[in-house]
Amino acid sequence: MTHSINRVCVIGSGVMGGAIAAHFANAGIPAYLLDIVPNKLTPEEEKKGLTLQAPVVRNRIVNAGLDAVKKARPAALFAPQIAERITVGNLEDHFDFVAQSDWIIEVIVENLKIKQSLMARIDAVRKPDSIITTNTSGIPIADICAGRSESFQQHFLGTHFFNPPRYLKLLEVIPSPKTAPDVLKFVMEFGETVLGKGVVLCKDRPNFIANRIGTHMGISALKYTLANGYPFSEVDDFTGPVIGRPKTASYRLLDLVGIDVMYHVAKNLYEAVPEDESREDLKEPGLLDELVKRNWLGNKSKQGFYKEVRVGDKREYHVLDPKTMDYKAPEKVHYDSITNAEFYDTLGEKLRYIVSQNDRAAQFIWDTTARSLAYASNRVPEIADEIYAVDNAMKWGFANEAGPFETWDLLGVAETVARMEKDGLRVAAWVKEMLKTGHPSFYKDGMYYDLKAKDYRPLPKSKNIIVLKNQKVITSNDSASLIDLGDGVACLEFHTKMNALDEGIVEVATAAMEQVDKNFVGMVIGNQGEAFSAGANVVTIFMAAEQKEWDKIDEIAKALQNFLMAVRYSARPTVTAPYGYTFGGGCEVAMAGQRMVAHAESYVGLVEVGMGLIPAGGGCKEMLRRVVSPAMQTPNTDPLPFLQRVFETVGLGKVATSAEEAKQMGFLAPSDRIVMNRDQLIAEAKRTVLEMVAEGYRPPARGKIIYAAGERMLAALRVALYSMVQGKYASEHDAVVGGKLSYILCGGNLTSPAWVDEQYILDLEREAFISLCGEEKTRERISHFLNTGKILRN
Repeated sequence: MTHSINRVCVIGSGVMGGAIAAHFANAGIPAYLLDIVPNKLTPEEEKKGLTLQAPVVRNRIVNAGLDAVKKARPAALFAPQIAERITVGNLEDHFDFVAQSDWIIEVIVENLKIKQSLMARIDAVRKPDSIITTNTSGIPIADICAGRSESFQQHFLGTHFFNPPRYLKLLEVIPSPKTAPDVLKFVMEFGETVLGKGVVLCKDRPNFIANRIGTHMGISALKYTLANGYPFSEVDDFTGPVIGRPKTASYRLLDLVGIDVMYHVAKNLYEAVPEDESREDLKEPGLLDELVKRNWLGNKSKQGFYKEVRVGDKREYHVLDPKTMDYKAPEKVHYDSITNAEFYDTLGEKLRYIVSQNDRAAQFIWDTTARSLAYASNRVPEIADEIYAVDNAMKWGFANEAGPFETWDLLGVAETVARMEKDGLRVAAWVKEMLKTGHPSFYKDGMYYDLKAKDYRPLPKSKNIIVLKNQKVITSNDSASLIDLGDGVACLEFHTKMNALDEGIVEVATAAMEQVDKNFVGMVIGNQGEAFSAGANVVTIFMAAEQKEWDKIDEIAKALQNFLMAVRYSARPTVTAPYGYTFGGGCEVAMAGQRMVAHAESYVGLVEVGMGLIPAGGGCKEMLRRVVSPAMQTPNTDPLPFLQRVFETVGLGKVATSAEEAKQMGFLAPSDRIVMNRDQLIAEAKRTVLEMVAEGYRPPARGKIIYAAGERMLAALRVALYSMVQGKYASEHDAVVGGKLSYILCGGNLTSPAWVDEQYILDLEREAFISLCGEEKTRERISHFLNTGKILRN
């Protein structure tokens, strides 16, 4: 990278501006957040006798923006204290913040004259090498920087983040005609590596890529819904995960995004593309206009396509009836095409089955999908030269499983083109030429169809991404594989459902330790599925408990403990690479390595208490080692605050909502790394292994390293448990589970504090786990979870 970003300045503290500042702060980059000065006092300010010159008044707008960031749900910040990295100011008193910044990001009202006026002010004070970008999605990039200095224009481009920027991967980058190549390259690399984004290069066309295709998809689907009398809730039932879309589906998504946002984006796009052959598909049918007039904007106004209502003591979501503009309870409609599609494993199989059927769900999915595919084909090369840019934008911007051209491949290009043209849809000429010249699909063996070359070309590869499915497998079974990552580093990969730990994983893991010791310099434990690991497969535990097979449960727990202790004390360094759900046994695996390289969006917790159990793979032992033992190295330290912290973390099943929060809770060590881009996680973990080898890694020494507080602290924890039960904060069975946990954390029947070895605590864990498996209420909890997917508090 040729530039250095030590501080950014975000101008505009609305929903998007505040969230962008928060995301830079999450990445460790201090941010200035600026907004305009109010021109009128509020009634509350008048009552206090304030004037327009008062600092609290002059910063009122930006302070409200920062407050919204702090209160945002889902959270915009990885942890509350990260807000300290954001400094607020206004555009009159603090414009010198712009001059101090390495990257200035404009996120103000979509008005060309106002944007140009701001750019002139920035041009006058900016550092010569600072980068200036706009988050616009509707105004041409070239127009915004028109008339500015040569240096300004060379350092100016569009950076279109998707909301919320913490969670949506897409960053569209749009160069101006004069953007310097090195600036463009730097911003794209920085976006990918430092901000963790999926970066897509776009042309300077209205709404760029994702919103251009997404707006057409949303508005044309809305028109189809209304014209054919589909209830909105019914459409949401069959346009979610079954067809590769998020659970928010169609209309829950619009409520989430904001109906006013969709309305204005669609209106602006319609006016901006008079040459679009499908322009009338973009014309909003009037319903969004009516909803905006009523201020029914979706989640932000508590009603839109859905409205939360109370029915007795229950909360329900009623759906809008567009004919009456009233809300009513949604009706569940059954469609064979959707029910039967769930029996197929892959998205391609599901889609091909659905579009071959003729019920109303299948017809909706075919008609709207076909129209969207045809539209996407006609936008290339207008909005992007490469089809993979369109696919990536739709996947990363809308969390779709497949982009339009990938979806087309799944359906079969030749077959669907014939059906689409029969339906009167216009498929781009280049697609038909592609088929005629012997290219049956858009993608093939790691290559994509290039329109200019009229042939397949290799897909671009990032230097820092390892795709596990493309690596050599050393040994495997149905649950796990040992993979060669090259350079002497192996990778233990799980591939069960949600990567739940089972006997098959432990089997391969045990063999892996021998292989690594003989043939490798180190190992990564990581995978690339839906979750790092959602915990142990409780089905096996439940069945054994029902049959009273206590020895089998002991064997299962001991096998996991032995594997994780082997990892901890291996002569070869092991780096774990958690991401997403890292629960229960998955958390124990993550903590077993000598180092952790975690994705920023890692949700980590020892959640066994929800099942009426306690961690039995070393989770209690690790929390004592990480939180209590270091504190007790200082003479005369009171262990109770540290024990209480561990007890609350484990006993309440607390889950960290980010890797940063997991570090604060003790799941990650201070030396563990956090990576923003999940695609780079395995490569970064591998690099960490090699660095440890180069530094002369030696395994930790065994010994009595766990502080066990003894019976006095055990009594204190039992008093706290009793108070929780008496106050109705915990059930009687919660107290049973909590009592077992307290016993472990304090070292069992020790009459006085002592330092003990790890195996001592591991044995206590296993004993308590088996004992709880014998409790009827624990088995009720497990059974309830297996049947409903929900936690039972009994």
